[in-house]
Order: sequence, then C-alpha cells, then structure tokens
Amino acid sequence: MPPTEAGSATWLSEGDCDLDEFRSLTEQRTERHAYPSAERTEQNVLVYAGDRIRDLSVTPQGRREVQAELVRALLDGPGVVVLKGAFTDPSVVDAASGAFNALIEEERSSGASRGDHFAKSGANDRVWNALDKMAVRAPEVFADYYANDMLALVSEAWLGPGYQVTSQINVVNPGGAAQRVHRDYHLGFLSQERAAAYPAHVHRLSPVLTLQGAVAHGDMPVESGPTLFLPHSQKYEPGYLAWRRPEFIAYFEEHHVQLPLEKGDAVFFNPALFHGAGHNYSADTKRMANLLQISSAFGRAMESVDRAAMADALFPVLLRRKEEGAAESWLRRVVAVTAEGYPFPTNLDLDPPVDGLAPPSQADTVWQAVAEGWAPDRLRQELQASAKRRRS
Repeated sequence: MPPTEAGSATWLSEGDCDLDEFRSLTEQRTERHAYPSAERTEQNVLVYAGDRIRDLSVTPQGRREVQAELVRALLDGPGVVVLKGAFTDPSVVDAASGAFNALIEEERSSGASRGDHFAKSGANDRVWNALDKMAVRAPEVFADYYANDMLALVSEAWLGPGYQVTSQINVVNPGGAAQRVHRDYHLGFLSQERAAAYPAHVHRLSPVLTLQGAVAHGDMPVESGPTLFLPHSQKYEPGYLAWRRPEFIAYFEEHHVQLPLEKGDAVFFNPALFHGAGHNYSADTKRMANLLQISSAFGRAMESVDRAAMADALFPVLLRRKEEGAAESWLRRVVAVTAEGYPFPTNLDLDPPVDGLAPPSQADTVWQAVAEGWAPDRLRQELQASAKRRRS
C-alpha cells in the first residue's frame, strides 16, 4: 500500500483491519466536560436536553457554538448524540404516527413485498420513500412534523445548508430480530470488493456526505430493541471493510450500548458508526421509528445527462468492438463513462435491495448486456423499465 504524503494508506484492504486498533478507539471514554452543552453521558453516549439546546441556540453565536459542539461529537467524539424532547408536542408525533400507520396498512393490503437493509425481508414493517408519500397524503401533518427545529439544527451543523431529507419508516414488531451490525450509506451499501476499490480518502469522505437519524414515535424501553451503537467506532478508517468480519461482529455483540428512548426523542449519528437495530423482546411494543437519512447538497453532478440515450447509441459500438476482439478493460472503460455507475437515488418500493444492499446500477445492466450479447431492443427496454422503477 503506497502511503500518501500525510503518511496514511492510499488504499485500504481487509488486511488493514486490526481488532486491537479498533478496540483502542472504541474503549475511549466520552468526557462530559468536553461537551458543555450536554446534559450527561450515558453508556458513553452524549445526551442533550432539547429545551437547553433551544435556549443556547437563540442567538446566532449561540447556535454556532452548539452546532460546533455537535460536529465535534459526531466526528471526533462518540459519533452519536441523543436529543431528549426533540419534538415537544406529542400531538405532532402522534399525527405523524397515524399517517405512517395508514401507509403501512395501505401497503400491507396491496400485498407488495418489501426488501430491507441488514434485516430479513418482511420481518418488520418498512415503508420506503415515506417522505414524499406523507407529503402527498398528509401535507398538513408533514408541515407540522418537519418544521422541527432540532432536525434543522443538527442537519445544518453536519451538512451545511441545502441538505436533502429522506425518510423510511421502520416498525420492529414483538419478536422482530435485530439487524446485523453495519455502517451506512454510501460505502456501507457496497460489497467488500467494491468498497476496497475506493481510495482511503473516499473512505474518510463518505461519512460526511450523510447524517443518520431516528425519531422515536413511542416509548422505546431496552426490551423493545432500540438501536445498538458502538461509540467511537466511526473513527476507524478501515471500518467499511471491517464490519462484516467475524471478529468485529463478535466484538460489537459484546461491547455495544443500547439506550432507551421516549416518544419525541431523536438520535443522530455518524453513518460510519457501527450500529444496528436491536431485537424486540417485548410482548406487545411495536417499536416505530422514523429513520432519517439526510444528504449533503453536494452529492450531485453539475450537469444532467441522458445516459440512457448515450447507452442506446454506444451499445452497438460496444458489441461490434467486442466481436472485433477489444479487451474487456477497454469495453468497461467505455461503459463507465457512458452509463450511470451508481444505483441511487431510487424508489426502493419498485427497485428494492432484495438480493443485496443495492439494486443493479445502469452501468451494471449495460455491462450485462455487453457480456451476454443482448439485442439492442432488449437493452433499451430494460433501461426504460429500470428508469421507471426509480421514479417515485
């Protein structure tokens, strides 16, 4: 592995995953005095009182100071913060819960299968693309709910202005099994091989492109399975290659923490933090959380490009060059420039991750067509069908 001038590796591999190094990070203690706005630490996690944060954020300078502290907590601290009383009006949460339950019933009655991330499909109640579904079906409820000041405060702190919110509803029913430990979007949704293909500086970049959050829509005692966290694990650079390894899974199972939440509480965390939803051991608590994935405004290309039209035009050339003996590497380079190589954003209702963490990208489909020698009409139809599946 050639080093950069700064001395860190240019490329990471599973061979870089060292449990002792990981342990030295995750056994750090979160010092309450370093976070003066926090109410307390609990199981190494910073807990903030929503009312105190609101008071401290009244002035522009106070808001900046609070946001700076939250950034330190998420980046260099435990990687997770709990905001008690993030939603002060229980009727707002209850109205949103009603809208979410209506969506669950609507989709259950349709008989549609729901894929899931890091959990068995169909084990829980999952609503993908809940943000636009709620906005269209219950705009008044949507406005009251997403006007929340704590959501804006933390999102702006981590991502700056122009952030984009998405929402997925997850209800872990009594008996619902825990998720596998994981890191999250972007690199956390890639295979080991694909993640290792990205240089180390992208592994450092990925966590700052998104913010993970969850709002409790009912009281969540520990037996109901609130999210399991491993504080400080977000600081481990090879973590996107480590979280599937057996020794890291075992370490997480032994050392994770789990905090109870009350209705209206919110938790926000660095997407590189090792985490996973817990097992619901309760007899009758249907644990509903609104899972928030908030994205940087910068995760977009400068120009809009009709890549399906490009693929249609290039596909006969690719087939002919393949027939003429062009190397696979040559063909793949042309596909990479022509087709969209990333499968997101998509409509996960229509394009679910049933066979993995991500559906095939446009480039995956084009390469399959080249490798298998599809007819041009077949590729055109598949690209059109894929584009349709991605639309809300």
